[in-house]
Amino acid sequence: MTDSSTRPLAVFDLDNTLADTAHRQHFLESRPRDWDGFFAAAPQDPPIAQGVALATESARACEVVYLTGRPERCRRDTLEWLAAHGLPQGRVHMRGDADRRPARFTKLEILRRLARDREVRVFVDDDDLVCDDAERAGFTVVRARWAAKSAALAEAQEREGRT
Repeated sequence: MTDSSTRPLAVFDLDNTLADTAHRQHFLESRPRDWDGFFAAAPQDPPIAQGVALATESARACEVVYLTGRPERCRRDTLEWLAAHGLPQGRVHMRGDADRRPARFTKLEILRRLARDREVRVFVDDDDLVCDDAERAGFTVVRARWAAKSAALAEAQEREGRT
């Protein structure tokens, strides 16, 4: 299958799956959290070799799609980061700027929408709650365990719906 409208999808998260956010975690450790600083620092994220290699490998058989909890206002920086690090071209699904639902709800909603028209061959994410829900919904999941866990980021994803 080479037609992009019939190829299965490989869906990748960004933060701590493809992009190492460790250098900007400090923005989430204070109260109130500095979300503007956190997202402004995203263009400096180093790529995570294991995630990038998996995305590149997946592009041979699948159309790569990106599914992130980053807000829509970060689209330009996100697209530039993906291109700068040689990741496969693909659609990028982002959270609405005012959407504060937990990532496990927003991402599962988009995964289900994608699966209505195409096979989702694999979903790759670092968030255990997102992965658990995706597996329960019948998706094949690869848990990205190649970045250090951040308690502040996990809380932000689940309780504040920010990434």
